[in-house]
Amino acid sequence: MHKGRMAAFSDAVLAIVITIMVLELKPPHGADLDTLRGQVPTILSYVLSFVFVAIYWNNHHHLLQAARHVSGPVLWANMHLLFWLSLTPFVTAWMGETHFAPVPVALYGAVLLMAGVAYYILSRMLIALHGADSALARAIGGDAKGIASVALYALAIGLAFVDWRWSCAIYVLVVVIWLAPDRRIERQLREP
Repeated sequence: MHKGRMAAFSDAVLAIVITIMVLELKPPHGADLDTLRGQVPTILSYVLSFVFVAIYWNNHHHLLQAARHVSGPVLWANMHLLFWLSLTPFVTAWMGETHFAPVPVALYGAVLLMAGVAYYILSRMLIALHGADSALARAIGGDAKGIASVALYALAIGLAFVDWRWSCAIYVLVVVIWLAPDRRIERQLREP
């Protein structure tokens, strides 16, 4: 199967996820900056989630650039990833509205954890489809960043019940890890 339709559908879903998240930002009822103070948690959770969705979109784009084709099981693995990412607006809004209460912060981490697992499954299924000696397999390798991210999410879930700030610091750490340019796939695609 051609990968174009899967890429287009995924792009559309992620665009909708971002749109839903921004629609959750409600304007304050006053005209001065003090009225924004109560919305700082909502704004911060939106920014964090926007960056996470952007990272997933970017990596998904690169993953599909390296793939030549997809299969039925790959389509289902992609839907699994999109399911978890589609929950991002809900957990983002809940975390912001409750000013980072432990349960919403933990559930936010659980959604990130499951999205990380789903992305890992998708990448492994694409590698299996293209072969262990494919450019995709060479580019992804052992996926240390992906595995580390999932482990950090699991740690953050538990820490949410100790101090939400530790959990959020871990979420930001994962963002920093992924914002560092990862040129593995681009390099593999350039090589003859």
